[in-house]
Amino acid sequence: MSMRIVIHEHGGPDVLKVEDHDPGRPGPGEALVRHSAVGLNFIDTYFRTGLYPPAGGLPFTPGNEAAGVVEAVGEGVTEVKAGQRVAYATSLGAYAAERVMPAKALLPLPDAIADEQAAAMMLKGMTAQYLLRQTYRVKEGDTILIHAAAGGVGLIATQWAKHLGATVIGTAGSKEKAEIARAHGADYVILYKEEDFAERVKEITNGKKLPVVYDGVGKATFMGSLDCLRPRGLMVSYGNASGAVDAFNLGILAQKGSLFVTRPTLFGYTSTREELVACASDLFDVVAKGAVKIEINQRFKLAEAADAHRAIESRATTGSTVLLP
Repeated sequence: MSMRIVIHEHGGPDVLKVEDHDPGRPGPGEALVRHSAVGLNFIDTYFRTGLYPPAGGLPFTPGNEAAGVVEAVGEGVTEVKAGQRVAYATSLGAYAAERVMPAKALLPLPDAIADEQAAAMMLKGMTAQYLLRQTYRVKEGDTILIHAAAGGVGLIATQWAKHLGATVIGTAGSKEKAEIARAHGADYVILYKEEDFAERVKEITNGKKLPVVYDGVGKATFMGSLDCLRPRGLMVSYGNASGAVDAFNLGILAQKGSLFVTRPTLFGYTSTREELVACASDLFDVVAKGAVKIEINQRFKLAEAADAHRAIESRATTGSTVLLP
């Protein structure tokens, strides 16, 4: 028997229950993966609370990313082989010691990237990739705003944007997190609880404002983010850490300068095997060369997933967090 976390009802961290299970054997197109590390992400709390309903309903095992070793493969599998180190960011089910899953979602790991590092970066790192390289292609000379710059996605995106030659303005909720963001390359950090970040952006840019804002915070920052954009600028709303964005009048976009708004997801940018491999390869490259460093600042046992959720929801975490089976 193996161990996994199961949610039988939506609610607070206490609904995360430890259970024994038999992962079974892989069928055609599937692989059995033994996890060495599982990534923790804020999106996990959305599924736990029911903000994002799980596709298969209740009960379910949360978690979208992990790393480990392929124990066995089913008929017709060509993407990976038994004994290979792999990582993934895919559908729910990662909060487990072992799982059977589609082999097409698995990505072989290069030797330069450790298992814990991979588990901590797949979802956040590939999110940073599609944000910076696809949703809006950041180029040398751009000035951009990254909200929650000391968070999981924020730290990766800040480093990557600096590697691309951008000037990075970040926001943070405390002086301690501001220092972390600066240490990872942010040129300016705005304490959004103490300052009007939109006004500060205008000051920093001498009134020119920005071509793009990356906002994973949601409700608390959305309208202010629109005020940071220059005419025809792009608002990228990719998360809801402060709650879902309220409905708003589209005419506001016209009033503020013919703005664009998008609500992208990783899975919308990696829906084919080719897209997935290209996205991950780009991430592996910048991490392997040291342009982006993945810092694991918190570790919890998988059985302590509830404590990990309390920590991330209270904004007590920085960088990446992993759960260890």
